[in-house]
Amino acid sequence: MNDENLTRIMSMDFGLKRIGIALSDPLKKFAFPYITIPNDARLFENLKKIIEEKNVEKIILGIPDESPGSEKSVYNNILEFKKNLMHHFNIEIILWNETHTSKIAERRIIQTVKSRKKRQDKGLIDMHSAAIILSEFLDSIN
Repeated sequence: MNDENLTRIMSMDFGLKRIGIALSDPLKKFAFPYITIPNDARLFENLKKIIEEKNVEKIILGIPDESPGSEKSVYNNILEFKKNLMHHFNIEIILWNETHTSKIAERRIIQTVKSRKKRQDKGLIDMHSAAIILSEFLDSIN
């Protein structure tokens, strides 16, 4: 197997300020927190770089259960983001229920990150949430 054939699956935990990203291994068995990037003017440029460098074949995009009337809900923002992703990249995008991933990520970080200061990094939660989303997806296909 040469490297050109090794593709990965990427997952995203969308936020209005930051987007957590996780990647699978090339065999698509494991999910790893990768990076958190700002949701800013350079977002699609940054995503393009990751997609090309890591040979991403598919994106799993976390989406919460739609709770009508919830002012905090980013449900519609995520649907709009998915449209923009489809416009920028010719890649399969799957919406995946992300309900409770942030809480699971917080617990995982408390157990694995010793430094209290590092645990305060919100980007860490976003990245680990993306890894949980991807892990659940990978479990469902393996």
